[in-house]
Amino acid sequence: MVRKFVLTIPVLLAATTVVPAQIPSQPPPVAHPHIIGEWSDQERAACHPDVMRFCRDLVKGGDDADVFAILACLQSNRHRISRACGEVLASHGQ
Repeated sequence: MVRKFVLTIPVLLAATTVVPAQIPSQPPPVAHPHIIGEWSDQERAACHPDVMRFCRDLVKGGDDADVFAILACLQSNRHRISRACGEVLASHGQ
């Protein structure tokens, strides 16, 4: 009886061992170019004069600027911003 039990244990363990499912690789994070921080240098340069003209109070200096507020400001002043900046906004679905 003990012999039968000893032989049964490895069989049961092998049958009940859970093989972890292989996790599929995740795609790389998608950049959100609609966020000003993700724009190219040329795109930022196209909108910089408009940001300084219409949204200066939102620029706190450096990386502390609220890019979403600046984007909203540019959108609310769309009829007044330069053609180049308007094209940048349009190219990013804004």
